[in-house]
Amino acid sequence: MDTATQARTPELTSRLPQVGTTIFTVMSALAAEVGAVNLGQGFPDFDCDPTLVDAVTRAMQAGHNQYPPMPGVPALRQAMAAKMQALYGLRCDPNTEITVTAGATQAILTAILAVVHPGDEVIVLEPCYDSYVPNIELAGGKVVRVPLVPGSFRPDFDAIAAAITPRTRALLINSPHNPSGQVWNAEDMRRLEELLAPTDVLLISDEVYEHMVYDGQQHQSAARFPGLAARAFIISSFGKTYHVTGWKVGTVVAPAPLTAEFRKVHQFNVFTVNTPMQHALAAYMADPAPYLQLSDFYQRKRDLFREGLAQTRFRLLPGQGTYFQCVGIENLAVAERDLPEGEFCQWLTREIGVAAIPLSAFYGNGFDQKVVRFCFAKKDETLKAALERLARL
Repeated sequence: MDTATQARTPELTSRLPQVGTTIFTVMSALAAEVGAVNLGQGFPDFDCDPTLVDAVTRAMQAGHNQYPPMPGVPALRQAMAAKMQALYGLRCDPNTEITVTAGATQAILTAILAVVHPGDEVIVLEPCYDSYVPNIELAGGKVVRVPLVPGSFRPDFDAIAAAITPRTRALLINSPHNPSGQVWNAEDMRRLEELLAPTDVLLISDEVYEHMVYDGQQHQSAARFPGLAARAFIISSFGKTYHVTGWKVGTVVAPAPLTAEFRKVHQFNVFTVNTPMQHALAAYMADPAPYLQLSDFYQRKRDLFREGLAQTRFRLLPGQGTYFQCVGIENLAVAERDLPEGEFCQWLTREIGVAAIPLSAFYGNGFDQKVVRFCFAKKDETLKAALERLARL
């Protein structure tokens, strides 16, 4: 007797059972649904320099459409080496110490997969970017969460020191800091250098907002501090710097032994990165003005946005870097100020027409401190439209 074969999809045990759709996707979708001004997800709503687009076209027309070398187009790695020396005083070999990646998020994952073994501990400083923890879990590592000081989001070095054990493999830092906008100063970096000196702890330094530091401050890259540079994966993002987040191109600078291990993983998860974009970026970097002037560009937007928010009941937190502004909601003249941050952001998007991100989404335990994050990487008219709506609060 014939028996029908029933199609069946096998059940899986999830590698990331706690992970759902990111808050950024959720809030952007809601903003689109209700026609809100989207100050949630961190991307510009303006175009990049047409010169950069033209450079991509020229690269394509010149035949740069096949695989580039696995570590990246040599000209781009050489341009990055020149930049690292000029800005931070770090001499690095473009052949053995710089790798082009498919964005900073891939760079972070690849660095973690390259060095973290099952059972290794990795310290993250919360609130932190949402990819850090899943990346560590995919590598089989144990996440050790150390909170930044609530309110100021300054590093608590005593807490970091207490978290280091013989099983600590790496520490993840992020300055300028997403989501708070806090910037580590030179003293912070020296303290970190001293703290890590007697250990074998590696440093993963997420520096994607390196060119968005305000009020005359300097970005204190791990590259500036020999004791940190010798143990660090330093991660940068062309997408953030040149307003091309959709290109997903970044770089990792690391000492040759670390780079060798990084590339072993890199070659088997993406192998290499978009060829014409790399050639275009290499040509564009010949002029340092676009990244040297970026802080002034974004500081004007920050100041415009902060001046408008100062006319509302939002409590302004310091905004030293990045293109994010955090605000406290506890003084608003609406009952919804007492909602959890996530529910408040849903209400703000639906009823006021401005999307924001709850800071609680950046904590493993959902720590709620009545703070939400806006992105000001937007056209001035977009920011003014948002401010007009927020003025109702």
